[in-house]
Amino acid sequence: MDLDFAMRLLRGRIRAESGVDAEGLSRPQLTALYRVVREGPITTSELAALEYMRPQSMAQTLAGLEKAGLVQRSPDPTDGRRVLLSGTERGSELVTDLLGLHARWLSAAIAEELAPEEQEELAAAVKLIGRLVDSTVGPVVSTRRRGAHGGAR
Repeated sequence: MDLDFAMRLLRGRIRAESGVDAEGLSRPQLTALYRVVREGPITTSELAALEYMRPQSMAQTLAGLEKAGLVQRSPDPTDGRRVLLSGTERGSELVTDLLGLHARWLSAAIAEELAPEEQEELAAAVKLIGRLVDSTVGPVVSTRRRGAHGGAR
């Protein structure tokens, strides 16, 4: 099983076991809500950059969160042209609840399924994954996307 596939499966399993799906929010919405609550107040552009998304896509993601009463907009007190997003009380409570459920399920699964030496290996792997997340390597463009034979598709 490759790393990307395994991470996607684990992310899905954590969502299923922690009841996240019952909230009716998409993964991008949950990630954006988490960032707004933990790092806000923040602009849509700043949030989009953190999530490697286009600002237009992030604006659509945030619209649903705002409609659900999970985030709110306010003018930037230092620059009236900017709008800042922050989590509402309800949004903050949801993030806290979901993170607690995630952590409890994952901790229980690790304790139940992995031997102590495997838990140590996992801790080392988490550090390595953290380094990958913080990597400065830019995007790699596939030749298949541009046309493998030199021409446009």
